[in-house]
Amino acid sequence: MIQLDKVEIAVIGLGYVGLPLAVEFAKKYPVIGFDINTQRVKELANGKDHTLEVSDGDLQRVLETDSSAVTSGVPGLTVTSSQEDLKACNVFIITVPTPTDKNKRPVLTPLIEASETVGRLMRNQPATQTAETMKPVVVYESTVYPGVTEDVCVPVLEECSGLVMNEDFFVGYSPERINPGDKERTVTKILKLTSGSTRESAIGIDSLYQSVITAGTHMTPSIKVAEAAKVIENSQRDINIAFVNELAKIFNKLEIDTHAVLEAAATKWNFLPFKPGLVGGHCIGVDPYYLAQKAQEVGYHPEIILSGRRLNDDMGKYVAGEVIKLMMKRGLAVLQSKVLMLGITFKENCPDVRNTRSIDVYDELTALNVDVDVYDPWADKAEVKRELDLELIPELKDKYRAIILTVAHQEFLDIDLQAILEKGGVVYDVKGVLKEESVDARL
Repeated sequence: MIQLDKVEIAVIGLGYVGLPLAVEFAKKYPVIGFDINTQRVKELANGKDHTLEVSDGDLQRVLETDSSAVTSGVPGLTVTSSQEDLKACNVFIITVPTPTDKNKRPVLTPLIEASETVGRLMRNQPATQTAETMKPVVVYESTVYPGVTEDVCVPVLEECSGLVMNEDFFVGYSPERINPGDKERTVTKILKLTSGSTRESAIGIDSLYQSVITAGTHMTPSIKVAEAAKVIENSQRDINIAFVNELAKIFNKLEIDTHAVLEAAATKWNFLPFKPGLVGGHCIGVDPYYLAQKAQEVGYHPEIILSGRRLNDDMGKYVAGEVIKLMMKRGLAVLQSKVLMLGITFKENCPDVRNTRSIDVYDELTALNVDVDVYDPWADKAEVKRELDLELIPELKDKYRAIILTVAHQEFLDIDLQAILEKGGVVYDVKGVLKEESVDARL
């Protein structure tokens, strides 16, 4: 099975998940990081990571410039967009995105295409294994619904390679638990779930991850258990946030401060400390749809999961409506009024704009002919324009009739909002992080 002294790793996908993992493995093993985005590969080859998940220093310390280094057995990371460079690898870790489409259905295309790539690579490897080689191992980290690895990916691997799982190669699933922007709970400090297509392969995959994950591992009894565990982790958070979002709507009508209520309730030892907000990102806002899809395939309609998703998906529209009502109560003109939105990324202190729900607030306001400026020092201007068709303002120099804090970036806490607010203007705090006396309303 896996022989740690013969491991030659390929990490397929160098985004928020793949790059930190590749860097950690590269401290002990020869690793080739592969991504179809040539611009991303060029950036990483120059020792820069715009996602900020890996420091430039850490990246530069493990970088190798020659892809042939993987055959030497020397630890280090080579990045490439050429599949040819992966031929010598025997462990393939797939960390590609698993998004949803406009109808909230799972999109497995990146996963299938990555499996096709790995299958073709395995076809070109030696037909017979010797004491000097080891059979290929393919480990998936992308979030999926239970059954995707064995029912969708393995048939692709077998078809493209001409090989048979558990005879010629082995498969595992070890779901990512990356928390973008979190500098405390980094990849090695988060306990890792592992699994394998056989008992022996599961043990081997677990030992491979154990060698770099200082927080330890938990070997699950099957691939499907690991897949299910991953998809419910974020579904659980989504449902809990939906609950407090609904509470916020209720307490707003009752003219009760939601955050004060939550602070009081949190004094009980077993109260779960969730806060209301906009629920986006590549996990919490997506994973429940994967679980719902599989549930519906087997004839069960998941009412709580989908209800929570609908409520959370509607929060951007709700926030925009509350701001409009607040302005009207103050006698402020709404049409063509100038409004500032602070934040466009999906979470605080992070440049990631994937599946951000801040855009919903923007869309609702602009649909009402409100002139909205968006300021976010964390977001990449070119990426925001490309992904969201939105121009960020470079600095705060105008006066605004309303200011909406949608993302709790640390920098926003130091802004003198009153200095850029029109006389009689309003401040709405979605995240509940501004000083209470400085805001007119909060979610």
